Amino acid sequence: MSRLRRKVGSDLILSPSVAAVIHDHEGKLLLQEKSSDEAWSQPAGGIELGESPQEAIIREVMEETGYAVRIHGILGVFGGRAFRYTYPSGDRVECVVTLFQCAIIGGSGVPTDAETKSIRYFGRHDMPELALPYPKDDLFRAF
Repeated sequence: MSRLRRKVGSDLILSPSVAAVIHDHEGKLLLQEKSSDEAWSQPAGGIELGESPQEAIIREVMEETGYAVRIHGILGVFGGRAFRYTYPSGDRVECVVTLFQCAIIGGSGVPTDAETKSIRYFGRHDMPELALPYPKDDLFRAF
């Protein structure tokens, strides 16, 4: 992505992305608090060149949470104007996000990247506002 950004600057680009829906045994949703001033989100990120969406979600969850996951299915694909986002750097994206239902199968729970401040589970009615407007029914229907 950095090579593309050197060419287009902070202009709006389309970003193929993935996000994970992971629940604990009580049905609470795992969210990530970013180290920057960004809003909370599920473990998520862009698909890298040569990477499948499935490979991307497994990598992103490991980097941002320290957990290994198994994919159980796709909950939906989201995009359009509502999924435009401006990063603190000013870079603008319009995400097309494949939302995966995942289950933790191992790992430490310690993020391996610097962009995660903390991870925490939230119930449907006590979760913070998310960076992107996923419908809560889709985030909680899989449990």
